[in-house]
Amino acid sequence: MSFLPPPLLLLIVVQLHGMSLADDFPTLKNDRILKAARGEEVDRAPVWIMRQAGRYLPEFRECRSKHDFFTICRTPELACEVTLQPIRRFKLDASIIFSDILVIPQAMGLVVEMRPGVGPVLPEPLVDPTHMSRLRMPDVEKELGYVGQAITLTRHSLEGKVPLIGFTGAPWTLMGYMIQGGGSSTMVSARKWLYKYPEESHKLLQMLTDVIVDYLVMQAKSGAQLLQVFESHGDFLNQELFKNYSLKYLKQINDRVREKLTQLKLDIPMIAFPKGITMDCLEIFAKETNYEVIGLDWTVDPAEARQKVGPNVTLQGNMDPMALFAEPSEVRTRAADMVATFSKHRYIANLGHGITPETPIPSVEAFIEGVHSL
Repeated sequence: MSFLPPPLLLLIVVQLHGMSLADDFPTLKNDRILKAARGEEVDRAPVWIMRQAGRYLPEFRECRSKHDFFTICRTPELACEVTLQPIRRFKLDASIIFSDILVIPQAMGLVVEMRPGVGPVLPEPLVDPTHMSRLRMPDVEKELGYVGQAITLTRHSLEGKVPLIGFTGAPWTLMGYMIQGGGSSTMVSARKWLYKYPEESHKLLQMLTDVIVDYLVMQAKSGAQLLQVFESHGDFLNQELFKNYSLKYLKQINDRVREKLTQLKLDIPMIAFPKGITMDCLEIFAKETNYEVIGLDWTVDPAEARQKVGPNVTLQGNMDPMALFAEPSEVRTRAADMVATFSKHRYIANLGHGITPETPIPSVEAFIEGVHSL
């Protein structure tokens, strides 16, 4: 579309001028999601989709056929282009920078590969605490600066059409990948650490927290207008483990990032997505942290969630990603019903987890239409 200038041309400008361009972004034309995050009135519920820049789009698959996954992440003009693809196609109310939560373990010294048909693989995981000696504390501005460049470039390329979301994985979620060596349906090895090596587990989680705080602040300085923390492995923790090994660090991230952004005079809402946690944990999380938005997975009842978190937190979610395989007319109805259930006040429409690669494009269109119909 003509409203998006060529990313490569803008990248040249960004590289010539550095981060100074982050002080001169285009005027934002659609601030619906920012208003919803802060509890302000909106004309309709804003909508975006987790993993909206990705494999379900033919234009992304074309890009991926030419470039390795992490090459796209590390190349600002490619990351920008992929971030813009769903914004060109759909009437979304936010964009999210194309990257991966595992760039942090990479920056800390672990090898991460994206293998076709398998997903992320860490061929040399942390088998026991002695392996933590292989980790280093990175200079975030230097080693993850490509993410900041991609954010700055994308903010300019969007021309204010919608806000841009930055993100990170939560410490426990990243720890799980680093110990398991990839995804897992049980997280046995990572959970074992929590019981067998509690002191070392806290040390690792604190290391990750320190990197994450700097990483999120760097993204905000680069132009991110919201920040989301993905606790994708929350469903593997009972209440005791959640409080000790997840909540503690999620709260610290929010408090420390907020303090640093206040010093920088940046007012940026933060979203937490603690996937799969119990209702009691959700209530504890809402009471003990100050995230403006809490994301819900598809198993959560909206009314119960609202009762647990109270009226002063914005909820995000939570249609089952598999529901997008229904006929478009049904998808549209389900999306409208979801918004009616949550109400448009303090609500951001989304799926209850990331969109899957096989999702039909017409269903994505129907989902967005259903949300906006109210």
